[in-house]
Amino acid sequence: MTPAARVQAAIEVLDAILDGLPAEQALTGWARRSRFAGSKDRAAVRDHVFQALRCKRSYAALGGAGTGRGLMLGALRAAGEDADTIFTGARHAPAPLDAREQSAGAPPADEGARWDMPDWLIGPLRAALGAGAEEAALALRERAPVVLRVNVKMKSVSQAIELLREDGIEVEPAAIAPTALRVTEGARRVAQSEAYRSGAVELQDGSSQAAMEVLEIAPGARVLDYCAGGGGKTLALAARCEAQWLAHDAVPRRMAHLPARADRAGVNVTCLAPGDVAAAGPFDMVLCDAPCSGSGTWRRSPDAKWRLTPARLDELVALQARILDEAQALVAPGGQLAYATCSLLREENEAQSDALMARHPQWAERLRRRWPVARDGDGFYLSVYLRP
Repeated sequence: MTPAARVQAAIEVLDAILDGLPAEQALTGWARRSRFAGSKDRAAVRDHVFQALRCKRSYAALGGAGTGRGLMLGALRAAGEDADTIFTGARHAPAPLDAREQSAGAPPADEGARWDMPDWLIGPLRAALGAGAEEAALALRERAPVVLRVNVKMKSVSQAIELLREDGIEVEPAAIAPTALRVTEGARRVAQSEAYRSGAVELQDGSSQAAMEVLEIAPGARVLDYCAGGGGKTLALAARCEAQWLAHDAVPRRMAHLPARADRAGVNVTCLAPGDVAAAGPFDMVLCDAPCSGSGTWRRSPDAKWRLTPARLDELVALQARILDEAQALVAPGGQLAYATCSLLREENEAQSDALMARHPQWAERLRRRWPVARDGDGFYLSVYLRP
């Protein structure tokens, strides 16, 4: 595909997303219909689409329209490129710009457009981050880093670096966590690399790694990952601690790949069905990586930024409270409860922690910490409580 044909494909995918189709579904559908597109073409179209979603409001302003065509026109103008060389109509390129499109478009004027953020989120973001709100919003407009976690049970950091290099993947240590490596070249080769297939490295954001490093787990403790999903945080903990690892998720199919991942990492994890959790308790540590807005990860899933509504945020806050109430009852005397989100919003973080202690005053908070959207990691929140 030519560069112009890739832009036209991105326009089509973006229009499907703007009509309500989830981004991944829209991209998958396009790829299935476009068997002629090679892996580099699919990657380029995906990059176009995701960057347009990260910067949807500012690109719409620059392009003069909130359509797929307007967003890609805005993207070209933002990059300082001559749109007329892409919008030619030749060889599957977008149709030439008409007179209106030639004259339409202007730099984003209002705060929401400059920040590429829904207007209703500006206030909550400021309430949570204060003077750092704008910096966080602008950071979410950029592409996320690819960060790996070294499984030090299998390889040292230096050994993992060399193993990755053999497969053409260049990395550098990331200061955010001792086992974190930022990929600088060859990110698309990671999943096929020997280091990944052998369990020496896992894909895991730097902030998530740093948060798991903070947790103190006694040797032999019984640890339950209550909202396990794919189990990445359990595997991170298991790489540095000897304990009994158990995992649960309200939707068990989310854990479908966890047994294979654990086996690859050399870890034994017991997956519990929802009805079996109480009987398996109590636990010395219960980790709740709760469902949330994911606002700290919107670089990776930018369409979620535009799907979140005040009503959905309220639903998530209520769900988080229910999960915490359930989880705290599973902790043994003297045990710990850890609550984590990848959210930037106070409603899901500090306010949720305050509400938990108000409902259950017997708990004592040991730690409360945020990680910002930054070079090595996404926005992340962690609080840890002790049961007397």
